[in-house]
Amino acid sequence: MINAKKIEEIAKQVTDSIPAGLKDFANEMEDKTKVVLQRKLSQLDVVTREEFDVQTQVLIKTRAILTELEAKVSALEAKLNVE
Repeated sequence: MINAKKIEEIAKQVTDSIPAGLKDFANEMEDKTKVVLQRKLSQLDVVTREEFDVQTQVLIKTRAILTELEAKVSALEAKLNVE
């Protein structure tokens, strides 16, 4: 089995061996990429995961109410057809 601490040590050694200039470039690219992604995502018509989850729960409740109302309407129609 691979030891997680050993993997962390190896990753740290690799990271430490990268020249400072390359690290700075990588950090700068990461920052610029985040800015571009945030800008582009803000232009999309998307919702947060939290909002999606809330709306999912609302939809589940609404479907339950709709099913209940459909059953009541069917019962009332049946009652009217009998009379």
